[in-house]
Amino acid sequence: MSKFRNTVMWAGLTLIIALIFLSIYGAFLGAERAQKLVNSLPVSVYWLAFILILTAGLAVFRRLVRVPALSLIHFGCVLILAGSMWGSDAGHRLQSQLFGIDKVRTGQMVIYEGHSENLVALEDGEQIKELPFSIKLKDFRLEHYKPEYLRVQTRNGESWKVPVEVGTEFYLGEDFGTVTILRAFENFQIRIEGEERIVTDEPQSGYNPALEVEIKHPDGDVASRYVFERFPGHIHPEDEFLLRYHRIIRDYVSELDIIEEGKVVAAKNIEVNHPLYFGGYHFYQHSYDAEAGQYTVLMVTSDTGLGLVYAGYVMLCVGVLWQLWFRGVFARMKLKSK
Repeated sequence: MSKFRNTVMWAGLTLIIALIFLSIYGAFLGAERAQKLVNSLPVSVYWLAFILILTAGLAVFRRLVRVPALSLIHFGCVLILAGSMWGSDAGHRLQSQLFGIDKVRTGQMVIYEGHSENLVALEDGEQIKELPFSIKLKDFRLEHYKPEYLRVQTRNGESWKVPVEVGTEFYLGEDFGTVTILRAFENFQIRIEGEERIVTDEPQSGYNPALEVEIKHPDGDVASRYVFERFPGHIHPEDEFLLRYHRIIRDYVSELDIIEEGKVVAAKNIEVNHPLYFGGYHFYQHSYDAEAGQYTVLMVTSDTGLGLVYAGYVMLCVGVLWQLWFRGVFARMKLKSK
């Protein structure tokens, strides 16, 4: 029995040391290659061996069961490993083969404004799977830091950073006059009707941010220009200024509805780091249509095994605190009471 205890102990230490080196090696591989590594067959065997050794430790080292703090630490590690394996690629394949549970582990969805979608493109880019419900994108919008700026630069390199405040006149100096922002557009559109040029702002039908700028020269001449965020750098040969509309994106938001059997059963505005959770999946804001702002790209991730992992971390943290701190506090309180 003593020999078996020593074998379990040394096997556990060896696996822990191997985990340290595996973690360091994975950190240099990058996220995508590291994910493939931890889901490979040899490493899957390693995780299974780790769980078996931890479980064997509970059987041969009875103190791990008798001392509550050590029990929590040990069981917490087992749950973290078990939950991670159950939520891995191999775990999802096993669930599909044994129980017929065919969940999407991870993938992406592209949804256009006003449309519903339930198809998920898997990471390999070759397979498409359906969700048992649909997601509708009611609206997608970009939010920018305030204030926004108009960059005014002369041909000689002098420049000014003008806050975008409609109607406010900004003085450029006695040699250059003033600049005034007359209008700000979220979706600049122009059409010709007869001999008349009509400029409109229709933010619901596209994405073309622009400014209408008036430049008043010291000699009294007035020039009007349109400055586009997505098409910077255009300058008339006779102009002495290069104008650029500069905005910094703060966040992008997708307004989503979850539709099941033709009814809206959930709704949420998701942003970066604020996902939607429904039906065993997390939906993260991943990307968007940078050209026209007409669609959003969601990252879909299964929650399989996540509950076990969270429970394991809670047990691990409580066990460590109990062993290193609470136990001493209770001991001192007991001595004082005596």
